[in-house]
Amino acid sequence: MEDDYVLVIGSSGVDVKGRPWDDVEWHIPNLGRVRNSVGGVARNIAENLARLEVQTVLLTAVGKETAGRRVIRTCERVGINCDYVRYIPSGRTGTYMALLQPNGQLHVAVSDFQIIDYVDPDYLLEHEYLFEEARLVVIDTTLTNDALETVFELAGRYGVGVSADPTNPTLAGKLCPYLGQLFMVVPNAAETETLCNIGRPVNDRESGTGVARDLVQLGVEVAVVTMGGNGLAYAHSNGSGYLRAINTEVVDATGAGDAFSGAAIFGLLNGVPVDEAMRLGITAASLTLASQHTVLPELTQELLYDKLAV
Repeated sequence: MEDDYVLVIGSSGVDVKGRPWDDVEWHIPNLGRVRNSVGGVARNIAENLARLEVQTVLLTAVGKETAGRRVIRTCERVGINCDYVRYIPSGRTGTYMALLQPNGQLHVAVSDFQIIDYVDPDYLLEHEYLFEEARLVVIDTTLTNDALETVFELAGRYGVGVSADPTNPTLAGKLCPYLGQLFMVVPNAAETETLCNIGRPVNDRESGTGVARDLVQLGVEVAVVTMGGNGLAYAHSNGSGYLRAINTEVVDATGAGDAFSGAAIFGLLNGVPVDEAMRLGITAASLTLASQHTVLPELTQELLYDKLAV
């Protein structure tokens, strides 16, 4: 295998999403649309990278049932290397079940990725050699604490950077011991409270930039704070910045953050300035928001630069 790949570690599974036509009425059936697709934060980032022609290797765990086979088939179809995926004969492939609002934003969700416990230290150490040649390691926080410790130990041993998606406010705190080892972290406003132990709202340019700078002071190389319709703020050792949200008619908010991470990583790996990488990320997120798909099937380098946010 060529030594020019990103090693992505974490969740993969199936998304089931329902979007009612009108505001939800509890305790009765609501008319709307229900669909399912392949998902999982780590897997979504991997697919965005693969669609942007970044060689990508996925470490994850799936069941041997129909859902697991579907996940891996979909990944391989877009060019993700799944040769090292762990199959659990008695396991249930991860599932994310979401109820969206009529405007496409998340209302409530249930996330069942217990199978990712099988991405354990033994499995990671078995594939230690993949860390040695990786350009970057990308993780989500569905990994257990023991698995995270092993990831950062191996990444440190071979001098490879780690980019982390905090995944949700409940899990984001798992990254606190490792902030000084992170190449990039991309929390949303809610996740910053767990990462930075702050008691103030993060909802505008000043507050977002302040938190991003705080993360850099804690050791993160590139810190990005996404704030939905309020844009995003970022900081790195040479400065900080802010980008307004692109005016987008939201179809489905699922996967927008994963699109941002994939496109931003693509840019940084190709040596573009941090400011341009952030613009690539917010452009990919906007394109994904306007799509019913969790990962935009049309995503290419050419489309990304054609639609690049000014």
